[in-house]
Amino acid sequence: MELCFSVFLVVATIGGPGPAASPTLDLWPAAPPGEKGEFPAEKMTEQKGPVRPIKIISNVTKPAITVFRPAKDKDTHAAVLVCPGGGYNILAWDHEGTEVAEWLNSLGVTAVVLKYRVPRRKDQPFHLAPLMDAQRAMSLVRSKAKEWDLDPKKIGILGFSAGGHLAAATATNFDKRAYEPIDDIDKVSSRPDFAVLIYPAYLVEKGKDTLNPEIHVTKESPPTFFAHANDDGVTPESSAVMYLALKRAGVPAELHIYRSGGHGFGMRPTGNPSATWPARCEEWLRGSGVIPKR
Repeated sequence: MELCFSVFLVVATIGGPGPAASPTLDLWPAAPPGEKGEFPAEKMTEQKGPVRPIKIISNVTKPAITVFRPAKDKDTHAAVLVCPGGGYNILAWDHEGTEVAEWLNSLGVTAVVLKYRVPRRKDQPFHLAPLMDAQRAMSLVRSKAKEWDLDPKKIGILGFSAGGHLAAATATNFDKRAYEPIDDIDKVSSRPDFAVLIYPAYLVEKGKDTLNPEIHVTKESPPTFFAHANDDGVTPESSAVMYLALKRAGVPAELHIYRSGGHGFGMRPTGNPSATWPARCEEWLRGSGVIPKR
């Protein structure tokens, strides 16, 4: 099948000068699987957030990835697919997306921010359409490894809240597509080489200490970093349950549960202990060999 991805340029404004422009690629060559045209036009709005307002994207029916490249002299050839949160209803686009891209670029990592389908689709599991998009995005990024000068064995995934659940589902469901393959891109592995889960939601069955059925931890699951706050209403016990499942499967994992920070702290300096997670994650990435040690 001939691939006809639309490509256009968007100006990156992620709290600093950042890269001048970043390519945005549609994930699907035609309508995404299962789309019924049931939502109004996509829109971006703002809502109150920690430190400053948060840009919110809603009504996503045309999923895409936006690529943010590091400076050439810093490039480590690693990449991360970034999944913003928002309860599978909206996307916290800058707070848990483009601002994270800026941080990853500072480490020499290519950041690929995923605009996945929201809100939840009727009559299907709430994570199904986003999982299709994330699996497709992982394969698309890896298929571009040579063109983008990436190491195909150092392509990970990072997610916040619902995006953390999406990252976990992507990291543990690479053995089977959530959709019927459509082209050569779907022949490329969708397995993340590592995963970073920041206050992930929906990992455990309600009222239980067991993982939800879509989180299939095995010995083949990728190494994983967790950060959660003890006072998060989205219980940090969910991160602990998945951490223990990974440990029992023999998969390297690191878990940080901070005294305070609540939910949704993202990358912004809040004064809470949880705000130190980027430094701990950088140490983990360096110690894991994803990026060079200093």
